[in-house]
Amino acid sequence: MDKVIQNIVTKDSLVKALRDLGVEENMILEVHSSLSSFGFVLGGARTVVDALIEAVGESGTILMAVQTGDNTDPSGWSKPPVDPKYWKMIREEMPPYEIGKTDLRGMGDIPDNFRHRDGVICSSHPAVSYAAYGRYAKILCNRQSLHFPLSEESPTARLYELKGHVLMLGTDLTTCTCMHLAEYRSERKPICIHASCIKRPDGTREWKRYLDLDLDSDDFEQVRPAMEKKGLIKETMIGDCKASLFAANEAIDEAMHWFEKTSIYEFYR
Repeated sequence: MDKVIQNIVTKDSLVKALRDLGVEENMILEVHSSLSSFGFVLGGARTVVDALIEAVGESGTILMAVQTGDNTDPSGWSKPPVDPKYWKMIREEMPPYEIGKTDLRGMGDIPDNFRHRDGVICSSHPAVSYAAYGRYAKILCNRQSLHFPLSEESPTARLYELKGHVLMLGTDLTTCTCMHLAEYRSERKPICIHASCIKRPDGTREWKRYLDLDLDSDDFEQVRPAMEKKGLIKETMIGDCKASLFAANEAIDEAMHWFEKTSIYEFYR
């Protein structure tokens, strides 16, 4: 027998829960989400996006990572990897990146709904782009460097400067894209070369190489105890979803402290 729906999340109940959590009008929110974590949402991803926009009001801003991880060189694929015999074919047949058209990978239904809304602005990176809506959308997404794309020329750095917040809806810190800024600033990761397929101005395609750090979000949850000890994280339940709210700059600073203390380079300072 199928499980009976016992708890329904609506737009009004979601807005109220966000207000109780501390989301206010005029806020700048980087949002990471899992639609399935809520249980049953009446209206699905559309309802969540509508509630987020209403919660921050006309003067607020919503920012979401809309990464297109399939548009990368197949030699670096994992979860799952691909047989090397297909690398050449993938490189030759990969469709070039196009804003709003290239499929997201592992981001979920909420960011996909959000990026197609009228008035949403997307940054142009072919693999790790962002989408933003609201007052500061252009400032956040106006420029994102091809090289080191989550570093100082990125929506992540602008979020830090504008003292924005991060809202986690059913996800943990391993999905918190802005915390990668701490990896750049703590200089703890080696440089590597990535590539993505892009469209040239004449319509032809090419694989564009770019430099980045060997980023890894698996360590981000290690920062949580320090944040909780300092009372930096507010939490509540929305339906079956655990929701968390914290200041982006405080999370990034705490991550930097943790990285610097645990880096092998610290032993030589």
